[in-house]
Amino acid sequence: MTTAPTEVLLPTLPGRYYTDQAIFEREKRTIFSRQWQYVCRAQDLPAPGRFVRVTVGDEDVIVVRGRDQVLRAFLNVCRHRGATLCAAESGDAGRSIRCPYHSWAYRLDGTLMSAPNWQTMAAVNKADLGLDPVHVAEFHGLVWVTLAADPPPLDELMWAQLDYRLAGDRDKFLRYGLGGLVAGHRTDYSVAANWKIIQENFQECYHCSTIHPELVDTLPQFRDISKLPGYVADGYYFADGKASFSVSGQTELPRLPGLTAQDDRRYYGMVLRPNCFLSLLPDHVIVHRFKPVAPDLTTVTCEWLFPPETVAGYDVADAVELFHRVNEQDFAATEACQPNMKSRAYARGGVLVPLEQEIIGRWYYQWYRDAMELGPAEPGEAR
Repeated sequence: MTTAPTEVLLPTLPGRYYTDQAIFEREKRTIFSRQWQYVCRAQDLPAPGRFVRVTVGDEDVIVVRGRDQVLRAFLNVCRHRGATLCAAESGDAGRSIRCPYHSWAYRLDGTLMSAPNWQTMAAVNKADLGLDPVHVAEFHGLVWVTLAADPPPLDELMWAQLDYRLAGDRDKFLRYGLGGLVAGHRTDYSVAANWKIIQENFQECYHCSTIHPELVDTLPQFRDISKLPGYVADGYYFADGKASFSVSGQTELPRLPGLTAQDDRRYYGMVLRPNCFLSLLPDHVIVHRFKPVAPDLTTVTCEWLFPPETVAGYDVADAVELFHRVNEQDFAATEACQPNMKSRAYARGGVLVPLEQEIIGRWYYQWYRDAMELGPAEPGEAR
C-alpha cells in the first residue's frame, strides 16, 4: 500500500518520474534543451583553440575559446556531411576546427575558412555555411550554454536563485571571488540514480545525522535540524574546535582573498538549477556538475577550487577528503533508492516531512513542474 499524504506530510513526485524513459526524454526537451545548463569552468578553456565537448539535451556541442578570447559554442556537426568535428571530450583545436572526414575547416568564430577544391564552388557564399551557434555565457567562472533561440539573461536567473539562498545579500557571494579560483582537485562519479533523486538529497539534511558522521561533526547544526526548515541565510557554523572544513578539522589553508573574519568558520550550500551545486567555504569552493545520462544514471563532476597560490603551496588533500566522503555517502544512499522507484509501494511517490517541504516541495518541485509544463498536479502528486 502507499502512504497517503496528510496535512503534515506533502507528496513527492510519483515513482515514474525517476524511471520512465518518456519522462526523461521530455526533461531533455523542456529542461536541458531550453534552460541554461552548466557545462564547464572558464579555467577549462584558458587559451585560443581550447575546447570542451558537452551534451546539451540531445545535441553534441563544443565550447571553444576564440582568438579574440571570446567564448563561443557550436553544434559539433560539420555543415558538409554531418561528421563529428571534435571527437575528444576536450583538447586544443589549434587555429581552426577541422573536420576529420573531408577537411572542411572552420575558424574559431565558427565561420567557414576553407574546403578542398573550393575553386569549383566559388559561387557559394561561405557565410551561409558556418557552424550552427549555441548561446553561451559565463557567470563568475562558470560556463553555461542553452539551445534556446532567445534565452533570458543568465545573470538574472543566477542572481534570482542566489538571492533566495542568501536573502538578497549579493556581496556575500561576490566576496568568494569564484571566477579567480582554480581546480585543486576533480573527481568524476558515475551514480546509478536519477538526477532528481540526487538533487533532492542535496537540498535537505534530514538524512545528515544518519549517513554523514564527518559532516555533522564539522557542522553541528546538521546533527539536529529541527530548527532548520529552510536555508539559513547566515550559513552554518563549524563546531567548536574545528578550525577548517576538513577531515581533521585542523588543516590551515589561507582564507579566500575577498573574505573577512566575519566569513570564517561557516558553510553555505546552494543549488543553481538545473545542474549545479555550490558549497562556499572560508578557504575553498566546491562545485558539482550533474549530467543526466539515463533515467537511472547520472554522472557528477565535483571540483574543489582554491586560489592559485594555495594549490601551488599547500597540501589540500585533507580539505578535499571531507566532501569526497560526503559525496560517496550521498551517492550510495541515492543508489539504494533508485531500484524502488519502480516498486508499487512508490507508484504514487513518497512523502516530504516538514523539514523538507520548503526547499524541495515548494521551491524545487514548483520549478520542475513549471519547466516541464505539467500543469496542475494530479491528486496525491507533488504540486
